[in-house]
Amino acid sequence: MTLPIAGNWYRATRIDADTTLIIEPHIHVLEQANLWLVEGRDRDMILDTGMGVVPLKPFLDTLRRDPDKPIICVSSHTHIDHIGAVHEFDTRLVHPLEADEMARPSGLHSLFKRDMPERLLQTFLDAGYPPIGEMLIEALPFAGYDPENYRLRGAPATGLLNEGDTVNLGNHLYEVWHLPGHSPGGIGLFERATGILFAADAIYDGPLIYSGPGMSVAAYRETFAKLRTLPVTRVHGGHDPSFDRARMLEIIDAYEKRWDAEA
Repeated sequence: MTLPIAGNWYRATRIDADTTLIIEPHIHVLEQANLWLVEGRDRDMILDTGMGVVPLKPFLDTLRRDPDKPIICVSSHTHIDHIGAVHEFDTRLVHPLEADEMARPSGLHSLFKRDMPERLLQTFLDAGYPPIGEMLIEALPFAGYDPENYRLRGAPATGLLNEGDTVNLGNHLYEVWHLPGHSPGGIGLFERATGILFAADAIYDGPLIYSGPGMSVAAYRETFAKLRTLPVTRVHGGHDPSFDRARMLEIIDAYEKRWDAEA
């Protein structure tokens, strides 16, 4: 299989004065996570780090107003598309239920479809994702890149985030919310002053994955009950476009109806 060479591995879109969305456009849509850079007064934050096919931090530094400012890495959870470049950062924060997995990843470590369990592949198809080709990448980051050499490295946490903790960037203060369902230690970050929620894979405007290792519909229902209580104005998910509170409630209602039918 011959793949084209990508001109740029990452694509960045400025969302507001302090927030930049970063994606890896040459990753299959299933694993094409949203990475969120928030530049604060005292420190910057990167929420999730993609697949780690090529280094992320050098690219981030080209975007940051002050690349010498401290930057913290928050992992919303520890699936392959969210912790690929976590090892590049000195400050690494995650929920305690996923700290061991971040330090020593045990899940998918490969870019090849052949290494994915058939049950998992079927779960993705059932959820509504398009079929995966031979690999999870649809281009090479540079000439001579060998996908066989890809490894998910992981890294130990330098700090833990529990519900009720905060992430303080100086002019942005985020409340940590434990949002399990998609993963046991999934977290979201809520800025009460603006109503902005970084929800990661707890909710996004695309096919949600709720059946698989570490996943629980019962926990997802509890997460959705929490989300209903938040005075959200805007949701930045772990995949797909951002949306408002009305759309959040539509998504919640649709999945609760589906789960009722599946019960």
